[in-house]
Amino acid sequence: MKLSTILRHMREGAKNIIRNGWMSFASMSSMFISLFILGVFLLLALNVNAMADQIESQVQIRVYLQLNVDQTKMTELQNKIGNITEVSKVKFVSKAEGLDILRESLGKENEDLIEGYENEKNPLPDSFTVEVYDPLSIETAVAQIEAINKADESLPIAKVKYGQGTVEKLFTITNVVRNIGFVVVIGLGITAMFLISNTIKMTIIARRREIGIMKLVGATNSFIRWPFFIEGALIGLISSVLTTAVIWVAYSQFVSFTETDLALMMIKLVTFKEVAGMVALLLIGLGTLLGIWGSTISVRKYLKV
Repeated sequence: MKLSTILRHMREGAKNIIRNGWMSFASMSSMFISLFILGVFLLLALNVNAMADQIESQVQIRVYLQLNVDQTKMTELQNKIGNITEVSKVKFVSKAEGLDILRESLGKENEDLIEGYENEKNPLPDSFTVEVYDPLSIETAVAQIEAINKADESLPIAKVKYGQGTVEKLFTITNVVRNIGFVVVIGLGITAMFLISNTIKMTIIARRREIGIMKLVGATNSFIRWPFFIEGALIGLISSVLTTAVIWVAYSQFVSFTETDLALMMIKLVTFKEVAGMVALLLIGLGTLLGIWGSTISVRKYLKV
């Protein structure tokens, strides 16, 4: 195809949007609303997934040590735990630090419950806080720590805790939440596809007489099809870019306004910059493809004259 022909098709496609102003507006509005709803639920799903990751990342193993531990054995134990494949970090927590953490968790109104337990009177043991690369591998890491303790009883492990039972329920809940979000986004995506493509089809159907006349006067299928192809692509592109821009501004403002309040509840929303590439690619790509698809399918029916 010659460059002049391509430019001609692009001009005609752009002109068709202007000539059929109300139908083009209806198509863009329908596409905007569908993609906007999809984009909102996509951001919701991404935030739910991020929150689930934050919760899972806070799952830790606490290895409590015996009293009056020999420093050499403590270092040996720390090295052995650190060499476990699943373990990402081993941090020593002294009994004094443990008391500070307990005091902070109780709050100022309950500080009197641990008053007088500093220094030698501190009943808390020293411990290690163990973090893993993958929260789902925490049981494996615990089993290996316990195996280390059984293999060498001289090591100063008193108890290993990681919230057994609660952790498994937590992982089940986060997986269910992720799956629900995934299903909702996929369902909305499919619904948007049918709604948008049907709206584009209505735009083409309203001009079936024009297509029939062009066909009867000798225009080739390719000559008729390409302007509609370009028109559908432009409608999809313009609508999806506008949708992405509106979502970007609205979501960024929402994050900014609620940041302080949510921070008090220990909730951190995903910023749009963190997911802008994926959201923009999905919305713009989907919108453009649906515009092309709707036009192509609709025109094909009326080319059979």
